[in-house]
Amino acid sequence: MSQAMNMSQTMKQPQSASGELRAVTTEADVIACFPVMHELRPHLRDTAELVERVQRQAPDGYRLVALWQDGIVVALAGYRVQENLVHGRFFYVDDLVTSATVRSQGHGETLMTFLKAEAARLGCQRLALDTPLDNYLGHRFYFRNGLLARALRFYTAIA
Repeated sequence: MSQAMNMSQTMKQPQSASGELRAVTTEADVIACFPVMHELRPHLRDTAELVERVQRQAPDGYRLVALWQDGIVVALAGYRVQENLVHGRFFYVDDLVTSATVRSQGHGETLMTFLKAEAARLGCQRLALDTPLDNYLGHRFYFRNGLLARALRFYTAIA
């Protein structure tokens, strides 16, 4: 994996009832994330595509963190720091998913707690993410975790 993919060495690696939260820093780690990421991103064909996309996004600041239980990824989050005129410097969560087999066990809250702390550590004033309008269970989770719906994103396919 490229050096750009490595997260800050200051990341805490807590052990909790949820498991071990740690940075995804190697190709083997990314491959281990595929089954859970595929639940969120079913268009990904295979582990090779996931590895290639993560490597391609890493130079732009994309990072992955995963929650492991008994050597298996059960939840993960992909994120990056961005800046624009609307939000200034902000923490964008690209991916946030817990395996369907272990939902409602606190893994999402474990990730969200880490993401908020990491956003603060990196000097961000906001944490933002996008979610489909029909993701009702996700909306409930986000509201419980202090996120508010403040906008709609409009887009169109090009080419």
